[in-house]
Amino acid sequence: QVQLVESGGGLVQAGGSLRLSCTASGRTSSINTMGWFRQAPGKDRTFVARLTWSAGASDYADSVKGRFTLSRDNAKNTVYLQMDGLKPEDTAVYYCGTSRLYGVISSLAYEYWGRGTQVTVSS
Repeated sequence: QVQLVESGGGLVQAGGSLRLSCTASGRTSSINTMGWFRQAPGKDRTFVARLTWSAGASDYADSVKGRFTLSRDNAKNTVYLQMDGLKPEDTAVYYCGTSRLYGVISSLAYEYWGRGTQVTVSS
């Protein structure tokens, strides 16, 4: 199994920045993709960004391209999501997930999830 712990959420004004962290432990050798998803109240969990662990290739949802950036620290088994230019519509609980598959963006392909971290952007 893989355990995931997210951190870094909080309350920020529109235009501000936050950096989320997701640290993996356990059977990390099974991880090929780490992804970030978000879920606003009453809405489905949606894809935000993902990183292929071995190659470092990344992909972003259109709604966050140019504002959010993924990075990683292999030694710490940690992925970071730098969020700049935050908008009120970015408000959601952000979840980190891992998949054995490569480059997937469907939440159905992710086997393990963290508990999430709340991001609130005020206008």
